[in-house]
Amino acid sequence: MPQRASLPSRPSFPLHPYDALMDPSPSVHIEYPATRQGTDADWYHGELVADPYRWLENTDDPETRAWIKAQNELTDSFLSAIPAREELRARLTELWDYPKMGAPFERGGTWFQLRNTGLQDQPVVHVMDRPGEAGRVLLDPNQLSPDGTVAVTGLGVTEDGKLAAYATSQAGSDWMTWRVRDVASGEDLADVVEWSKFSGASWLPDRSGFYYSAPDPPEPGKEYLSESRHLRVRLHRLGTPQEADELFYEAPDEPEWLPSAEVTPDGRFVVLTISRGTFPEHQVHVLDREDPGSGLVGVAPGFDCQAEVVANVGRTFYLLTDEGAERRRVVSVVLDRPRDWREVVPESSHTLVGVHHCGGRLVCHYLQHARSALEVCDLEGRRLGAIDLPGIVSVVAIAGRPRSDLLHFSLTSFTESGSVWSHDLASGETALLHPSTARVDPTRLVTEQVRARSADGTEVPMFLTHRTDVVPNGDVPTLLWGYGGYNIPVTPSFSVTWAAWVERGGLLAVANLRGGGEYGRAWYEAGRLEHKQNVFDDFCACARHLEASGWSRAGRIAMNGGSNGGLLVGACLTQHPELFGAAVPEVGVLDLLRFHRFTIGWAWTSDFGNPDDPDQYRFIRSWSPLHNVVPGRSYPPTLIMTGDHDDRVVPGHSLKFAAALQAAHGGEAPVLLRVETSAGHGAGKPTSKSIAERADFLAFLEWAVGG
Repeated sequence: MPQRASLPSRPSFPLHPYDALMDPSPSVHIEYPATRQGTDADWYHGELVADPYRWLENTDDPETRAWIKAQNELTDSFLSAIPAREELRARLTELWDYPKMGAPFERGGTWFQLRNTGLQDQPVVHVMDRPGEAGRVLLDPNQLSPDGTVAVTGLGVTEDGKLAAYATSQAGSDWMTWRVRDVASGEDLADVVEWSKFSGASWLPDRSGFYYSAPDPPEPGKEYLSESRHLRVRLHRLGTPQEADELFYEAPDEPEWLPSAEVTPDGRFVVLTISRGTFPEHQVHVLDREDPGSGLVGVAPGFDCQAEVVANVGRTFYLLTDEGAERRRVVSVVLDRPRDWREVVPESSHTLVGVHHCGGRLVCHYLQHARSALEVCDLEGRRLGAIDLPGIVSVVAIAGRPRSDLLHFSLTSFTESGSVWSHDLASGETALLHPSTARVDPTRLVTEQVRARSADGTEVPMFLTHRTDVVPNGDVPTLLWGYGGYNIPVTPSFSVTWAAWVERGGLLAVANLRGGGEYGRAWYEAGRLEHKQNVFDDFCACARHLEASGWSRAGRIAMNGGSNGGLLVGACLTQHPELFGAAVPEVGVLDLLRFHRFTIGWAWTSDFGNPDDPDQYRFIRSWSPLHNVVPGRSYPPTLIMTGDHDDRVVPGHSLKFAAALQAAHGGEAPVLLRVETSAGHGAGKPTSKSIAERADFLAFLEWAVGG
């Protein structure tokens, strides 16, 4: 392992490169590309809403491509004038260049692990005889494309470890193509399964085939815009063409159901889990492969709770559920009595986010104020002890087998890049397998947790990370990041971008907003649908707290978030521009009246509501960023970022928002658009593109709030 290097001492951010541009809002005269305004408009429940930039939704149209090119050229010329840009790119390259290891997992005596030597565009799948060995390369996606834009986005290995189904995706797309590799020889079989989406691969015990999920293939030329509905589960038999794949499950009358199938480790059962878009409820059904004529048995037959199978011992299944438990519990159910649930692990004061069946025990992953804790119980729910974790950390992955006492898990934090540990459940001994290797010195950094008070009095936790020599002085450049949605918890994590920001004297503030999954069902419910405004209020309260507590001030606070977090930034930008010195929404959901018309957008009505519903339209319209841009209003420096192949949140959101903001803006601060080419929503983005993108991101923030 390379020796860990200390962070260089830097007393403060560099001087603003434009000395004449002072707070409250750095400004420079910019000539924006001409943007045609169309005549599109729609009636929404008695209100006519203009949509003059609808033509930008078609990213393949020559006019749109020319407009994107002009916007990118403007942005690049602006960023090129910032002296720190190349310095940041060089430093990010140094920081990024460290070995990265995933938690190893075992199948049939063979161990598998994802690794990246440092600057490889994509992680590489290695196989070995035991954890910690060098092993050999099984699959290197860096050899699959010259520019590193082909990523491995799915991996399913047979129980005996002899075959691996792997999915690749191009240019950040959600579309997946499955192939099968022989583990011993490293050669691919002839099988190819195309146009899969939101899927894993789960093998039959005899290695004869695997289950996968897929919607209808898209129309040619509409791969990045077409809606993804009518997902079906199919069984692909090795050696047969995809056209012959067997249909395992479909719900033709329920186009928004998203089914997936998984074979249990003992090979006897197939577990069918169905969700409705991103709604936090599931159906769970089980098929006994020894008695297929009995059909699917519903152990959670209705969409009335969260439920997921975490283990089975014969015909007894263990479910993680929020039924009757705000912060979730574990119940058991016997297939012969599927409605008779028995509590095994009761609800606690902390949120139970995951359960793993290892060595005949249940390893329970809890969040205690958004930080991870691990406890071990037997199958009767008796607590056997805790697995000690170091400090304010997140458990990123847990890997173990029902019949093995050996457990592996990986940890990360705001100051540690990621470490891999092994734990023996029988002896209780924990050992460090791969230490954190990023070129930062965690002893020179500190993380603390504070609480802001939102508009309705709710306390909102927030992690603050900074150098030990950086103290509140009312003027610290601050990066405020948030998400707040889909019941997803925000926990400590390492980012090279954040590390670079902190080492240059900045404060990193990461908020735990309502709508997330940190504190159970009520915390989530308080940030969705008609309560979504709470999320934006929480984020703005965090900005006010940073000023009131003496850390920073509005002109020094930059806000950032991606996807649902991009919506967060867009909403706070349009509602309270006076609170921020810069805004960077990334791949954001910014047009809340048309989000449901593209790709998987229809699934997000669980959090946002449906604009076709007259009651829900009212609250959606009140905070949709695109529809709350005010002509003549002054906005802080803004950099809008997206990818031209994003088929999750289509780039039209960002393009239309940029056009509207540039046209309406009454101030002199720049409103810039950066569209990454051959890139999607973020997953699978090559390291080389990520470094260039993050350098631009930090250069913009340093210009805007670092002076």
